[in-house]
Amino acid sequence: MNALAEQADFHFSVSMTTRPPRPSEVAGAAYHFVTRDEFEAAVAAGKLLEWAEYGGNLYGTPRDPVIAHLEAGENVLLDIENDGAGQVKRSYPEAVLVFLVPPSLAELERRLRDRGDTTDAEVSRRLAVAESQTADAESNFDHLVVNDEIAAAVTEVTGILKL
Repeated sequence: MNALAEQADFHFSVSMTTRPPRPSEVAGAAYHFVTRDEFEAAVAAGKLLEWAEYGGNLYGTPRDPVIAHLEAGENVLLDIENDGAGQVKRSYPEAVLVFLVPPSLAELERRLRDRGDTTDAEVSRRLAVAESQTADAESNFDHLVVNDEIAAAVTEVTGILKL
């Protein structure tokens, strides 16, 4: 996202989550960190464009900021998982879904371990989820982009989105 932001103009939607912040994350910039009760109230009130449970935590996209930016004629990028992407596509068929594919599961595992904040059990779980999501993405996303070389992936995404 950071590399893409250097080359393209868009609004990045900040998701809401029930997971606790990581030490380096700033509330409101990385995520809107909320309690499960607050999240569930937002779902019940129709305040989320999409939402899903991932790894025992809830994640969702606040609807109002996305709609406001779209109505202002801006491109809006969401960083969401497969279930949420499907919800967005059903509500907004014109949405363009781009799935970033890791170059390999071995490389994804290396990246997760290099972060230094992921347990062995979490790495195993995330690899299984990634494998499943990648298989699902092939039939449910408009484009798949291999996230190997950042510059090449950014060029491909900007071409797809015409940013």
